[in-house]
This record gives sequence, structure tokens and C-alpha cells, in this order.
Amino acid sequence: MFNRLSQRLLVLLKVPHDPEAPAGGPGTLRVFRAGRAYYRLNLAVWAVKQVLTLAAFLFWFWALIYWEATVREAATATPSTIPSDSAVASAASTPPPPVASEAQPGSTVKKSKARRKGQSFKQVMVQLYHKMPSLVFPLLWVAKGISLLVYLVQLPITYLILRLDYEQRWYLVTDRSLRLRSGVWSVRELTMSFANLQQITVSQGPLQRFLGIADVCVQSAGGGGAVAGHAGAQYASLHSGVFHAVENAQEIRDLIVERLRIFRETGLGDPEESRHAASAGTIPSTSGGSRVGIDTLAAARELLDEVRRLRSTRLTPPVS
Repeated sequence: MFNRLSQRLLVLLKVPHDPEAPAGGPGTLRVFRAGRAYYRLNLAVWAVKQVLTLAAFLFWFWALIYWEATVREAATATPSTIPSDSAVASAASTPPPPVASEAQPGSTVKKSKARRKGQSFKQVMVQLYHKMPSLVFPLLWVAKGISLLVYLVQLPITYLILRLDYEQRWYLVTDRSLRLRSGVWSVRELTMSFANLQQITVSQGPLQRFLGIADVCVQSAGGGGAVAGHAGAQYASLHSGVFHAVENAQEIRDLIVERLRIFRETGLGDPEESRHAASAGTIPSTSGGSRVGIDTLAAARELLDEVRRLRSTRLTPPVS
């Protein structure tokens, strides 16, 4: 069920297929994913937001029901029982008569004050209702129903996007380069060659240490403007990439360092250039200079033989 919905959502959002492996030797591809704890953390944050939103809905539903019940109670009461504005004002301004402490204890005084405050609050609610249009309650109920429907519809959609954001994080490493892909709404894919790689750092905050995840930040030439250890700043630079929220950060770092060392010791060139050279039939020069094509060398030899043949024909005297 989830896979079917996720595939439809990916097609709807036009998210490209899984990333292709970057340039590298056969059998050297390593694929890493974000840690499971990263998904649980995002799921917990999502659940807290949904519960708070639902609590806000319930509170406003209760407030609307209480307001409507107060107005109906005031409408069914007799006019003599409903205090007017002048009566409420005079009652509020007139101090209560002094009574003996033994006849009216402190708890009774507090209850009477609370009762007067409740009556004045209900009076304000009734007055506010009379100042509004007659269709205020139906319109409020329609608005509440629509908002509740939107809330119920967004529950599976936001959960699906959260799940896909976790599953669409790809970290691919070969012996020559690496490729990072993430995002559902906004897909970001970054490919970096080991020829330009300069710095590798591992950053881990307190919450990440508690969850057992970390960020591996890689930086290439010209990426000095980013702040190391801060994922948002790393993503702001086109010369930086982040293996975000991985559980095996040290393994990824050691793997990149080792392959970067081998890459630089062997002096490997650009893999695309090597493939084009192989298809053209070229061979590397032993002196470290430019490469000479086999076909070009063969053509030069044929041209040299033709020149020698023409020269020998010109030097031979004609037969009389």
C-alpha cells in the first residue's frame, strides 16, 4: 500500500529515478543511507505537531459550543433575569456592603466574586453575538468543518512526504568520485570528483550523539565560504556536500580518505577522458607528456614510406 502511494506521489512530483552511480571502477561502488534514528526523530517531531494542531481544533470546537450554549441560555431566559448594561455597570461600581466575618466567611465571598465574573463574561459573549451577523454560528461551523477536513487529508500526505524524504537520501561513493542526492519537493544532486576534494570533517551535535548519528561534510576546492559542521551552511555552498544523519560516519570518512589517498598515489586522470582516449585508440606516453594515437602513428609511417619511395624514384636515372 505504502509503496504504491509513494510511487504515485513520486510520479506526481516528477521526482527522478534512483541516481546513477558516479564515475568509478567496476565493483567499487558503495551506497550509504541516512540513519534510522533520523527518520524516528522526524517522525516524532511530526507527531507532536499533529497532536498540538488537534488539541487546538478541540479547544476551538469547545469554545464555539460554549459560546453557542451561552447565547441560547440568554435567549430562553426572561428579560428580568438578564441584567442590562447599566445594571452590570452599577453593580460593578457599587462596593459590596460590609458584613460580619462570622455571617459570611471568606470562601463565600470568593464564590460570589467568581459568580459575578462569570455572569459578566457571559454578558460580554451575548453582546458580542448580537453585534455580529445572524449567520455567524453556521459560518463558523462550516469553517471548522472545512479546516478539520483539511487536517485529516494532510495527515497521510505529510507522513508520506516525510517517509519519502528519508528514503530519497542517497550517498554513493566510488574509487574516483561521490554523488549525493536528497529531497522530494526540491531535489538536489551533487557530484564531486576526488581530484578536487580537499577537506573531510565529521560533525555531531548533542542530540545527534544521543541518537548515534552524525554528518560527514566533504569540501572541494573553492568551498571555503561554508561553515564546517553546520549542515545548512554546507548545503548553501556549491563546493560542499553532506552525508546527513548517517550512523556510520567514521566508516564513510575512513573510506573516502583511503580512496582519496589511492587516487592521488596512482595519479588517475579523469575517467571520462580515459574512456574517450581508449575509444580513440590512444596509449599513454611513458615520459608523462602528451599521448600519441596508434592510428596517427601508423598514418605517419605510411606517409614516411611514401616520401621515401618518391625520393628513390626521382634519384634513379632514366633508362635510355
